[in-house]
Amino acid sequence: MLGPFLLTLASSLLLQVRGQSSPSFSRSLRRDGRCIYSFSVAGPPEDACSEPGEALEAVRELRSERESQRRELAELGDRLRLLEGWVARSLGQHQEQEQGQDRGNNLHLLRRLQELEQENKQLRAAQCPHSGRGSQQGRASNWSFENRGFQELKSEITEVPASRLIQGNDPNDRATAPHSSAGCGMLEWVGDPVTFQKADTILGKYGVWMKDPEPVPLHTRDTIWRMNAVGTDVRLLYEYRDLDQFMKGHPSKVYMLPEPVESTGSVIYRGCLYYQQRKSRTLLRYEMKTETILVQRDLPNAGFQGMYPYSWGGYTDIDFAVDEMGLWVTYSTSQAQGAIVISKLNPKTLQTEQTWTTTIRRRSVANSFMICGILYTLNSYSNRHAIINFAYNTNTNSSKAMNIPFENRYRYNCMTDYNPAEKKILAWDNFNMVMYDIRLSKL
Repeated sequence: MLGPFLLTLASSLLLQVRGQSSPSFSRSLRRDGRCIYSFSVAGPPEDACSEPGEALEAVRELRSERESQRRELAELGDRLRLLEGWVARSLGQHQEQEQGQDRGNNLHLLRRLQELEQENKQLRAAQCPHSGRGSQQGRASNWSFENRGFQELKSEITEVPASRLIQGNDPNDRATAPHSSAGCGMLEWVGDPVTFQKADTILGKYGVWMKDPEPVPLHTRDTIWRMNAVGTDVRLLYEYRDLDQFMKGHPSKVYMLPEPVESTGSVIYRGCLYYQQRKSRTLLRYEMKTETILVQRDLPNAGFQGMYPYSWGGYTDIDFAVDEMGLWVTYSTSQAQGAIVISKLNPKTLQTEQTWTTTIRRRSVANSFMICGILYTLNSYSNRHAIINFAYNTNTNSSKAMNIPFENRYRYNCMTDYNPAEKKILAWDNFNMVMYDIRLSKL
């Protein structure tokens, strides 16, 4: 059976290879006795063989795709290198700009420190001109900015509207002033501020400027005085012959006070400067004619050094005031539990003649002033649209809530005083010395 099959298979293969080289057929015997038949046909030479067309096309496509990927990777590498270079240059320029700004800021600060140091040296070497006791070597203050910054920060945190703390006031009370002084009445209106001078150094951030409503020779009502209140040893009092000289910043005389001044509560009255001695409750009367302290007296139980200041801070625990009725001082005590206390003073002896205790906390108001024996308080030192919110009449022992607009144009009012001779309010608002017109009601 196997023989005929093999013959048939051989014939078939012979037909398929017809025209090619002759085939060969062989037979062999295995060890197990079985026969093995082998049939082979010679193939074409090796160089005549060719790969299938589809395989060649696939290989060519793979090669082309690989070359394309290589080109894309090369282009991407070039782009990355360009991007890295651009980023490096940008960072370098930014750092150079920041370094340049830092260098500029440092140079500005250095110049400012040098200017302050030079000014300090000039003040230390300055002579007090026109001194009745001959030339006197002046001493500049040892300025401390830490206390100022602390006071400002504390005041910004604690300022609250004073009207919320008024208790037991009848809004229908008419706090009129039945005093016989000419032109007295209730405050009705305050005008817009007019700026007359601006401090040109950080030492003038806050201070006090004053006019004497009852001057003595050689001074007149046109004479103006000024003190910069920034520092730990404030002693310089600048005098200006008139408003023109004041606006030009040319003092006619400089006084070196024997004792340092505390804050912005000073006033000038009848030829004397009344002020609080630094770090004490001591009141001083300094006569400018003789340049000596004539009287010093402690204010009983008065708080000082930040115990009961105004809301703007600045150790304004004790504040002098002058009006048509004379010399006053406002402060607070532990007995008053921080409420404003008003005392009428004898201007010659500084003895207390009479005292009133109000119902409003001193820390809740920004400042205060007296007109015709009536205390008025300001609700904010930093709000441009502040109000005069409270009045206490010492003539009738009555209080009244107020709502009179008051503009803090420069947003840091540290001193507010009334001049009864001119019927105007003077203020020191963030380096600026300003004045307000007022209107009083008729009795």
